[in-house]
Amino acid sequence: MITVLSRVLGHEYAGPMRRTVALMAATAIAEGLSYALLVPVLRALFGGGDAWPWLLGFGTAVAGYAVLRYVSDLAGFRVGTSVMHGVYHRLGDHLARLPIGWYTAGRVGEVSALAGRGVLQAMSVSAHFLAPFISACVTPLTIVAVMLAVNWQLGLAALAAVPVVAAVQVFAARRSVATDAERAAREHDAAARVIEYIEAQPVLRAGGRTGERFRLLDDSLRGLHRASRRSALSALPGVVGSALTVQAVFTALAALGAYLALGGEIGAAEVLATLVLAARCADPLLALSEVGGALRAAFAELARLDAVFRTEPLPVAPQPVEPSHHDLSFEEVTFRHGDRTVVDGLSLWVPHGHRLAVVGPSGAGKSTLLHLLARFHDVDAGAVRVGGVDVRMIDPDVLMSKIAIVFQEVYLFDGTVEDNVRLGRPDATDAEVRAAAKAARLDEVVERLPGGWSAGVGEGGALLSGGERQRVSIARALLKDAPIVLLDEVTSALDPVNEAAVHEGVERLMAGRTVVMVAHRLRTVRRADRIVFLDRGRVVEEGTHDELLQRGGRYADFWALSAVG
Repeated sequence: MITVLSRVLGHEYAGPMRRTVALMAATAIAEGLSYALLVPVLRALFGGGDAWPWLLGFGTAVAGYAVLRYVSDLAGFRVGTSVMHGVYHRLGDHLARLPIGWYTAGRVGEVSALAGRGVLQAMSVSAHFLAPFISACVTPLTIVAVMLAVNWQLGLAALAAVPVVAAVQVFAARRSVATDAERAAREHDAAARVIEYIEAQPVLRAGGRTGERFRLLDDSLRGLHRASRRSALSALPGVVGSALTVQAVFTALAALGAYLALGGEIGAAEVLATLVLAARCADPLLALSEVGGALRAAFAELARLDAVFRTEPLPVAPQPVEPSHHDLSFEEVTFRHGDRTVVDGLSLWVPHGHRLAVVGPSGAGKSTLLHLLARFHDVDAGAVRVGGVDVRMIDPDVLMSKIAIVFQEVYLFDGTVEDNVRLGRPDATDAEVRAAAKAARLDEVVERLPGGWSAGVGEGGALLSGGERQRVSIARALLKDAPIVLLDEVTSALDPVNEAAVHEGVERLMAGRTVVMVAHRLRTVRRADRIVFLDRGRVVEEGTHDELLQRGGRYADFWALSAVG
């Protein structure tokens, strides 16, 4: 676990964690050694000697252990808090560098769970579970060493019990691993089904099925119930076995001590001290099963975090090159998603300051071209170039600084309107923000919002309409003032009023810039300098709007259907 934890923490936080583990181990050893002073105390009491010096020494040792315990627990909490902060930052930085194709629907839910409960549970190891676990392992071993020093027969008997107790713990852990994993999977599935049930309310109510039980959710909850029951039952033999083993070892030591005492080989004080030490071993050993279960759950989250961190991000060129101009080109580009070839040997060139429109049927690979330009993915063959430089040779931050993207589905962060616009350029002045908003006709929206620029947009922009969210996105892109603009179906789902406003903002955004636009509504591409018709990842037709209409090919058919619609 410590190895996986160190990988997840990274170099910056692995060192403090190792030092905290060492401090906790020293504290556990000090606890075991402090009980060694019970032996001379009991000898003095039973032998009629002066026990006060030994009692004073014992009290001092316990006080020293208490200080160490306080310091180590405090260190655990502090390290836990700092590493949690660090892991969140590291996770965010790592996720930002992973290819967009990595974010499948299932994986997004998994990352959401990891970023919430997962990190909290994994990082709680140092604050809540590591000290008890180390104490349960190290303190009994230290006490066994003390027992060897007191009487070798009793010490050997206690030492012989160590592998038996360890075997029982390993057996219990192995029984629980599979059922714990199944329960965790069922919990994720049940959470997803609950969200699905909530989101499906409009459909269920429209179908008059609000009184019916949702079968998928019911099945998922029943599966979770069965998995939880199996997990509890699988842990029961380990808990009972640990308790019986510890009690059996204690009974055996008591019997051996009595036998040795009756034979005159050991005094009553030594027997009593040995039994006190053995009893002190029992508490942490009995707690080991409970702590072990919590650690296994935390380790499962650590393993998931480790899997995310070990996913290779898009490589960064060791000596990045910055393009001096902003023409765009695809050179025999092939890109595959799984077994499917999305872009197949495609070549295109967009001169600096020109507009290219990409049209075609759904699934033709239109949006993928934009993703490849922004380097959301790396190509499987060929090259995508900006200013003649392969995007793989450009520093990712430099590349993104040169590109403004407006997607069809706009995501806004849960903040104010101004906060979301400023994402385009955080250091912009108020005047620049207002000018970008006016150019995108966002000022009209702001005027009617209660709170104006300070109005909240809700999670994902839920408090704004689709057209209003699109205006925020265009204002953000205008504020960024990037030389390259990528537009992806920006007006495909807007009402006429918002569509007109968005068109006006888009025209201002495109002015003087290199533009690649994807559109279903073909009337939005008439002003493009060149249009390509894409099908199955290949360029089928290419030319101006008038040229393509005169040819009477695929584009002309699409135009006719668009005009009819």
